[in-house]
Amino acid sequence: MSRATLHRACCAVAAATTLALGATACGGTTKDDTAKDSGSDGSGAAAGKADPNAATKKDLTVAFLPKQVNNPYFTTADKGGEKALKELGSTYKETGSNSATDTSGQVSYVNTLTQQQVDAMAVSAQDPGALCTALKQAMKNGINVVTYDSDTKPECRNAFVSQASAEDLGRTQVQLLAKQLDYKGDIAILSAAQTATNQNTWIDFMKDELKDPEYKDMKLVKVAYGNDDAQASFQQTQGLLQEHPKLAGIISPTTVGIKAAAQYLSGSKYKGKVALTGLGTPNDMRKYVKNGTVDAFELWDPAKLGELAARTAVALKSGQITGKAGETFKAGAMGSFTVGENGVINLGKPTVFDRKNIDRFDF
Repeated sequence: MSRATLHRACCAVAAATTLALGATACGGTTKDDTAKDSGSDGSGAAAGKADPNAATKKDLTVAFLPKQVNNPYFTTADKGGEKALKELGSTYKETGSNSATDTSGQVSYVNTLTQQQVDAMAVSAQDPGALCTALKQAMKNGINVVTYDSDTKPECRNAFVSQASAEDLGRTQVQLLAKQLDYKGDIAILSAAQTATNQNTWIDFMKDELKDPEYKDMKLVKVAYGNDDAQASFQQTQGLLQEHPKLAGIISPTTVGIKAAAQYLSGSKYKGKVALTGLGTPNDMRKYVKNGTVDAFELWDPAKLGELAARTAVALKSGQITGKAGETFKAGAMGSFTVGENGVINLGKPTVFDRKNIDRFDF
């Protein structure tokens, strides 16, 4: 096994372990003392056997709790969930905080949804462990819990709908930037919140990718955090360039961060000199691609992510899946999906956007 391959294998194990760290406490109410608790396999899957041919239940209420409401990315994702639920004959609702770092607020929203006795929740977690007690209480009350975009500890939900393989997302962002830099120069990462599960997992894979000998002339000099706030991310970009005047490139694996960084770069002396890539939406990034600030970036379709989260929640509530590895279910026109290890369901490969294809997308 080559050194690079060994690094990849070790990091995959480390990332799985990362998702199992941390916890905090909060209360909840009990709707049904006989409701099934999380599964004995530690995945959060409900006890019992899945029936992929079970009838799809209707008239359910599925609540979406994004990391941040009024964030264009989550607005698009949750509208995908709303559309799917309407098609499935169920009711959609959304609730949450305007802040992407209001962890205690997320806990309160989970508790409120439990008290309201919704049938299922789709949650994008601000912290991997902070919601666990509240989410476990929700599951104990018979509420199915799906995480999407950002995960909790596996035992705190029934399934996690992932944007793509965490490894794919982490490594490809490094690969995109490296090509733009001819594999040379100092680089930085502009992340969201320091506790964001998805960001940290991707960053772990970025760091592991950089250990490959082909990146020997690239150096990660800093990881900065903009807390998914446009102004804070703008200021962090400015600070990175002041602190590291030889900075050659920035990776921002957050739609708010990459847009703010592009805004700063496009109006500065660094435009065209400091490369920027990461995860962004075509509508946010179009003008920065066309004016030469950004060569290429990537993302998945957030509307499809929200749709799959909704369909997963309904499949769980209908007993078509329980969240155990190997189970399969049909997600309408999206096709069939298989539950992976630790209850992870992958949406698919990320899409790279550049000047050649960006006008073909509208989200």
